[in-house]
Amino acid sequence: MIHDISLRLHPREAATSEMLRLAVARQMSLLPQEINDLYVVRRSIDARQRQVMVNVTVRVATGDTSEVKECWTPKRFQDVSSARHQVIIAGAGPAGLFAALKAIEFGIRPIILERGKDVDRRRLDIAALNRKGVVDPDSNYCFGEGGAGTFSDGKLFTRSKKRGDVSEILGLLYQHGADESILVDSHPHIGSDRLPIIIKNIRKTILDHGGNVFFDTRVTDLLVDRRRMAVTGVAVEDGRHFMGPVVLATGHSARDIYRMLDRRGVEIEPKGLAIGVRLEHPQHLIDMIQYHSPKGRGKWLPAAEYKFVCQSGGRGVYSFCMCPGGVIVPAVSGPGQLVVNGMSASARASRYANSGMVVEIRPGDFPEFEEEGNLQMLALQENLEKRFYEEAGHTLNAPAQRMTDFVVCRESSDLPSSSYLPGIHPSRMDLLLPTFISSRLREGFRIFGQRSRGFMSEDAILVGLESRTSSPVRIPRDRETLQHIALAGLYPVGEGAGYAGGIVSAAIDGQNAVTALAGNIQVDLHADCNINDL
Repeated sequence: MIHDISLRLHPREAATSEMLRLAVARQMSLLPQEINDLYVVRRSIDARQRQVMVNVTVRVATGDTSEVKECWTPKRFQDVSSARHQVIIAGAGPAGLFAALKAIEFGIRPIILERGKDVDRRRLDIAALNRKGVVDPDSNYCFGEGGAGTFSDGKLFTRSKKRGDVSEILGLLYQHGADESILVDSHPHIGSDRLPIIIKNIRKTILDHGGNVFFDTRVTDLLVDRRRMAVTGVAVEDGRHFMGPVVLATGHSARDIYRMLDRRGVEIEPKGLAIGVRLEHPQHLIDMIQYHSPKGRGKWLPAAEYKFVCQSGGRGVYSFCMCPGGVIVPAVSGPGQLVVNGMSASARASRYANSGMVVEIRPGDFPEFEEEGNLQMLALQENLEKRFYEEAGHTLNAPAQRMTDFVVCRESSDLPSSSYLPGIHPSRMDLLLPTFISSRLREGFRIFGQRSRGFMSEDAILVGLESRTSSPVRIPRDRETLQHIALAGLYPVGEGAGYAGGIVSAAIDGQNAVTALAGNIQVDLHADCNINDL
């Protein structure tokens, strides 16, 4: 027989297979040898009380059943090399890659155009960025195969379940090399050290089944049939044209795409976003706070996470993209910028914990940028990134301030060590940030410190600027067809279009767009696609 058993266990019991078997046997009033097989279906940590517990759901085989049936079945893909229709996918981030996989499922040939490099060459450019401050505008933490998620942690937690099947995305990641734990953990995580391998495996699946992936291929324009107001393809930087309906999955930092759309009169709109800093603590301090123990997490618990949110002056102040056991990285995508982000390797073994601490900003909150119209939030981002870059002496040596000094508007005479490889220097972040942001962050930090004793610490530092939390624009689309509201054949998707906020939600959005495209293709596909330009 197959049984699903829910258990509440001490961390050691949940972490060791033999102790887990004993706990299951005790719950079921069986001898351990009467359990033929077991499989962890779900696992989450409950640290709300002083005694940290682990909630586990286990699938158990007893009696005549020798083993637990597989909870996951690999997806099979067809050959689309001779498919009648093809789709052009601009961007090889999560939205683009999973759109391509879905296209193959529907018998549509995907053609991915990626402005950046493959993950192996991209890794070299990121090393040069960290060590020498050399920025390749097409190959960095934001651009290149896998998108911003590849070298920015790999957290897979999402609340966007209304968008579609989260388990399908997790299953595909597992099929392409992710650890089985992502199918089990409540907050699944892959890690920036393992994601490149998975991304390469996804590319291999696309190529093996008849798709194409072009690197170093920057989309510069849309090809539009004005008579029918339909996108028929794209132009790329070297002059080639690629024909077919277009899935626009360019990511939240593709500013040249936003400007191209605005210049062409394609409808876009300013979107609210969040701007602030990276807050870095010693990981051991976060472990002590979250696990209610002066010893920290001990042997059986993972590096602790946190999440904070409050209201200040009518705007949300909250933690964003928390990276336990992680590092802060330079997330610039062009010259004259200073932007930081966080990432964690799979082991989350760094002695630092960092999180974005950001303030919600809405269009109109900064009237001095309203004359920029649809690009006003982009103009705000660029202005602040330039301000921080200039304060850093036109380097990536980031401004930083102790958390306690920031709250009382005081200069930090010195700084603790940091994971940020290009280096930090003391700066009045409370003055460098606009008052709209700094005043709300100060209040938020006081509130968070009251909620979680020890969180307000002189060992914690603010490193700036965190400004790429989401897209500064939204590209409006029809709710039913997922096409642009004015241009048939254009499918804006993912973070760059303003419809997602992470790897999983972007991947689901990309899949949804291709599902809609497959349905629309019978009625509004402009012509049989050809491959003469490939």
